[in-house]
Amino acid sequence: MKAIISGGGTGGHIFPAIAIANAIKARYDDAIILFVGAEGRMEMEKVPAAGYEIKGLPIAGLQRKLTPANIIKNLQLPFKMIKSRRMVKKIIRDFSPDIVVGVGGFASEPTLKTAASMGFPTLIQEQNSYAGLTNKMLAKDARTICVAYEGMERFFPAEKIVITGNPIRKDIEQMSASTEDGRAHFGLDNGSNVLLIIGGSLGARSINNMILSNLQKIKEQQSSQQVQLIWQTGQWMYDEALKAVDEAGMGNIIKVHRFISRMDLAYAAADVIISRAGAISISELCIVGKPIVLVPSPNVAEDHQTKNALALVNKNAAIMIRDNECGELGIDTVFNLLNDTSRRLSMSKNIQSLAKRNAAEHIVDEIDKIIKK
Repeated sequence: MKAIISGGGTGGHIFPAIAIANAIKARYDDAIILFVGAEGRMEMEKVPAAGYEIKGLPIAGLQRKLTPANIIKNLQLPFKMIKSRRMVKKIIRDFSPDIVVGVGGFASEPTLKTAASMGFPTLIQEQNSYAGLTNKMLAKDARTICVAYEGMERFFPAEKIVITGNPIRKDIEQMSASTEDGRAHFGLDNGSNVLLIIGGSLGARSINNMILSNLQKIKEQQSSQQVQLIWQTGQWMYDEALKAVDEAGMGNIIKVHRFISRMDLAYAAADVIISRAGAISISELCIVGKPIVLVPSPNVAEDHQTKNALALVNKNAAIMIRDNECGELGIDTVFNLLNDTSRRLSMSKNIQSLAKRNAAEHIVDEIDKIIKK
């Protein structure tokens, strides 16, 4: 069984792609999987680290901010696209895949478009509730489109859509850690509420600033409501946050981390979670089933994180705060939620009802159907 998986650019595309590859390998002992990515992007590092071969294309995205340097880059795009299509054609001809899977990102467009034109079957995996431009363009030729949200017929032919959910990390999907395990790992007290703040691996400046500017309020809150924080700042604000927490004398109740490798234990420890609204983060949070406050990033294509968040808010499964309002409203919203046990229980129940497990295996089921046809 031979499969090509293409796409990347961000962890939100790469980690589902790797999860699909792992599920294919689990189903087919003799499977050979080749990734096709974009040169210089994150997938060129993460995919080999996961044990898979990857070929890089000189493809890039359109630069929307029209600086002189970006104008030159945009003028180079047609030539990069032509070269990428030529390279992909040779890759596909030499590899001769049974299926070509696209997960979104720069490389998936030339790969799936070329594969379809050569007569090879393609499958799209769309993570977001608002489809990306690349996947919308590729939908016409795809055999199947695997999605995580209802209502995706706005973007894709309804007869091709299968709701599978988003593939997520197995340690989250099969999470067995207890609250006590999580709190022991982070050196926290079992008798107090725990707030988990995550903004992606690089951090989220607005969320970080919300905590930084409210350290005194958090300290004052200790007299009426015991609360502890696990705070993933990301790389850029770690030193600043650690210094501020130490100077405030709050190192015992605020645990500052540049990056959290054991997210299963962080999720287990938390009573309430503040997060960005990336599709894969939301899929994990639905599995975890904790009350969440979402602060969508405004710096993403077509504001898709806001649309992801609203899909949960409309089902009373999350609270959303706009990025430009979280400094003013965020900390009070969180404290109010920590004080409202009834609402927290309701939100947990609602978000758990949206969880879709074994997504990667369901996607491989669809691959099986395509191959058998």
